[in-house]
Amino acid sequence: MEKKIHILGVCGTAMAAIAALAKGMGWRVTGSDAGVYPPMSDYLEGLGVEIAPFNVANLKPAPDLCVIGNAMSRGNVEVEYILDEGLACCSGPQFVGDYILPGRHAVVVAGTHGKTTTSSLLAYLLEQAGLAPGFLIGGIPEDFATGARQGEGVHFVLEGDEYDTAFFDKRSKFLHYHARTLILNNLEYDHADIFADLAAIQTQFYHLIRTVPAAGNIIVNADDVNLEAVLKRGCWTPIIRFSRYGGCDAEWQWQLLSEDGSRFQLYHHHEMVMEVEWGMIGQHQVANACAVAAAATAMGVEATVIAEALRSFSGIRRRMTLVGEARGVRIFDDFAHHPTAIRGVVAGAKAAMKTAGRLWVVVEPRSNTMRTRIHQQTLPACFMDADQVVFVPPSDRNLAPEELLDIDAVCQAIGAKATVLPDVGAIIARLTAHLKSGDQVLVLSNGGFDAIHQRLLKALKV
Repeated sequence: MEKKIHILGVCGTAMAAIAALAKGMGWRVTGSDAGVYPPMSDYLEGLGVEIAPFNVANLKPAPDLCVIGNAMSRGNVEVEYILDEGLACCSGPQFVGDYILPGRHAVVVAGTHGKTTTSSLLAYLLEQAGLAPGFLIGGIPEDFATGARQGEGVHFVLEGDEYDTAFFDKRSKFLHYHARTLILNNLEYDHADIFADLAAIQTQFYHLIRTVPAAGNIIVNADDVNLEAVLKRGCWTPIIRFSRYGGCDAEWQWQLLSEDGSRFQLYHHHEMVMEVEWGMIGQHQVANACAVAAAATAMGVEATVIAEALRSFSGIRRRMTLVGEARGVRIFDDFAHHPTAIRGVVAGAKAAMKTAGRLWVVVEPRSNTMRTRIHQQTLPACFMDADQVVFVPPSDRNLAPEELLDIDAVCQAIGAKATVLPDVGAIIARLTAHLKSGDQVLVLSNGGFDAIHQRLLKALKV
């Protein structure tokens, strides 16, 4: 008899991906959400997932399993019914760990930055190696056009998010993924809404390290002192370190051949094993490539296959993505929303410019951490390579005035090239009046940002 699974919050990116995986396993999948509208509703309906607004009727008759999304909380009518009736339920990450990953070689990519790119690159590399991996990734890899698939091979690549699992499970999501190969890219303070300090995040990473078997591998960025501090607490798994060339004595090292990171070399045991020219920019992306090469080599992939996969990798949507061009102005979109990621993408974008034009950086401080003063002092230095910087004020939702990012002070620290404008309409008016042929606009936001990209393109074409 066909089993039924019901997913609460099914229109979220991660939960929709879980719906796709469950459907591929033969479950009958239904789902509910507050906002059921295209394009996600079209995507789910195309998969054969039945979706509806929240209502207890969705749970009658009772499904075999209810999967409760991270956005759900007490007071939701379906959550309350599930608890009152004692229906079988779990979180999304637990479902993945219990139903998707048994018998698979879980390859988990964790860190404050670079998880989506690194996991996408590794999945693509394993595909090119003929290993047909499954994957669950928070973005959309251009080479796959989907963020999740079951895969036919033994490997399953996961973006290992440190955010908490559900309202009833405050452990980090990645603890459910049973990593056999673990990549640790970096570790900085983030997610101020759930972590009190860096030490709280390090504890979650320490718990993650404790779950990796002795027969597995942990690939670690040796340039990151916060990760090294976690490892010193105890590790029972072989460690493979990677670093920038000339730094610490790591097994794998990377070296830039071009300032923008589009050309680089990788070294293994001090021997140059590949030279790559690819379509990505930024030295942070080169570090990601080195981590992937180290992991893939540990899984038995040949260096020639790794190099060719790096060269042909198409990237990730919303990672320095060219949205369009008008009047000789190119507009790019990037998801960066943490100072380290912002600094890397701004520097890479400027270094990659082939014209004498100016780099305009437009920023929406949108994440729960970016809206606060956590990064007040470090944010200004991220824009050294920008010619013009424009901010929109952060939302004060659930924040006291003294907690809210002082965006005026940030602009004062950056200097005369930085300004704050009240909304997207004002930003578009300013840019269309001052942009010249050869300029580039880099939009940084982890949200939709009021469709600024297409609105700016349209205004430039008038």
